Amino acid sequence: MFKAQLMFKPALAALLIGSAALANAAGNAKDVVPEIKAIAAKPDVVAAVKAQNAKNLTLESIKAIDGRWIGAGGNIPEAQAMLASPISQALLAAEKSKPYFVESILTDNQGANVAISAITSDYWQGDEPKFVNAYAEGKGADYVARAKKDESSGAVVSQVSVPVMDGGKAIGTLTIGVNVQALP
Repeated sequence: MFKAQLMFKPALAALLIGSAALANAAGNAKDVVPEIKAIAAKPDVVAAVKAQNAKNLTLESIKAIDGRWIGAGGNIPEAQAMLASPISQALLAAEKSKPYFVESILTDNQGANVAISAITSDYWQGDEPKFVNAYAEGKGADYVARAKKDESSGAVVSQVSVPVMDGGKAIGTLTIGVNVQALP
């Protein structure tokens, strides 16, 4: 039994070191919060969220789009139109300006996508921590998720979410994936 315990110690040590590195990496992602807040405060970003909110979509209609979006892997007309929109293109340009930004998602006050830099796995972010914590019931708060290894890219990514504010009130959120391994 003792021999078996010794064999697992290196694996346990590697796991613990990896966990500590991920926790430390998420701390580094906090350093880019001001950059992301600056993007969220841009007039075109605020205007896009306000325009989406003015549509007064019901949660039922948002979830219907979400179901179609998930079922088709994002290959629906709404996703393609969103991806081609000027605000999505502006987010993509902001993303490409930093080697550590990997994905951008702008949402309305219910967590529905307003703009995206790439097709997302779903349309409705409203039930996810990145939205719930950043929107903070309309008060707005910064949220830095624990860094995780992205299986498709192999990068260690932390989702950093900030509120989109208008007149001291959160009207939506901006989430940007941050490749913590590419941070300066």
